[in-house]
This record gives sequence, structure tokens and C-alpha cells, in this order.
Amino acid sequence: MFLMGGTVRKYFVRFCVSFTAILLFIQFSPFAPWLLNRLVGSDWNNPDGDILIVLTADEPPDAVMGTMTYPRGLYGVRAWRGGHFHAVVVCGSEAAATGQFLNAYGVPREKIFLEERSAGTRECALQTRRMIASWPGRRVLVTGDTHIFRAKRAFQAAGLPVEARPFPDLLKYWDGQQWRIPESMRLFNEIGKIGYYWVRGWIRL
Repeated sequence: MFLMGGTVRKYFVRFCVSFTAILLFIQFSPFAPWLLNRLVGSDWNNPDGDILIVLTADEPPDAVMGTMTYPRGLYGVRAWRGGHFHAVVVCGSEAAATGQFLNAYGVPREKIFLEERSAGTRECALQTRRMIASWPGRRVLVTGDTHIFRAKRAFQAAGLPVEARPFPDLLKYWDGQQWRIPESMRLFNEIGKIGYYWVRGWIRL
């Protein structure tokens, strides 16, 4: 029993040291921003187009936008104001609240089209394709930097090619030391989702 207890303590100490080293690496190294920029690649170009697609986060529908959806709506407004789009498609569980937000900040109501049945990125891609596949023009997809790699490829795999227009999400928070670990965890979780989508054949890497 004494030997077993000593062995347990030894592995516990090793675990604590390794865990602390990982946290320090995440907190003080540029690894997460580097990895994110590798995922986004050359998509930091803010393309203009004809149809703007704004993805809402997978949050419970409410009368107001959730904290994950709000920046997507905000950058959707900015894309509309700075571009020449003639339609905005809002997809996901918070599409109604996001559509109201877009309208309140200048997007004409008749230019906003809602797809509210989807729960998840792949469903958004499939349902949006059914809605707008016959619409002519360039399609531009707005979502956060962490999400854009999977989202763009999910739309392409669904048969609806889009141009990516990511906005700085993780990168915006990175200057705040208190956000680095939670934002890194969100990035690593997204990488897990990318792997899952790839295994299921829902995206191509």
C-alpha cells in the first residue's frame, strides 16, 4: 500500500508539473495565434459580393442575440455597409434576433432572409444551399476567425461555394491576458470539430 501510495503521488506530481507547463506555454507563447493564422490562411481579404451569409452561433434562441452571435451580427452590419450586397441570409437558431439587429443598424428588412431551422454548421450549409442555390452572384460568408475554416469547407462540401470573410475573434481577445487560456481552449475544441467533420466526410481538408 505504501509503494502504491508513493507511485500515485509521483504520477500526480508529474501530472501537475506537466499541466502547469502546458498552461504557461499557452499563456505566454504565440502558439494559438500562429495556429489560427495557419487555419485562416489567405482569407483575411474582406471580399465584396452579392449575397452575404451570416452564421449565428449554436445558442438557444432568444429575443436577443447571445454573446457568441453578437459579433457575427456586428461584422455582418459592417460588411453590408462597406460592400455592395443585395441580400443577407442569416442562418441558425438565433437568426430572427440577428435579423432584427441587422435591420436596426441599416439593412433593409426586405433584404434579410432567415433560415431558422438549422442547429449546427453543417445544417446551416445544407439549408442555405436549398434556399439560395439558384440565386446568382458571389456569396460571402461571415463568421469568426476560429470558425471560418470549418464553416467555409462545410458550405463547399454541401455544394454552395462561398468566399470567406472572417473577423478577428480570438485574435481580438488575445491582448487580454485573462482571455488567452479560454480562447485557446475554444480553438482546440474547434480543431476537434474540424477533425470530426473530416472523419464524417462533411469537409475536405
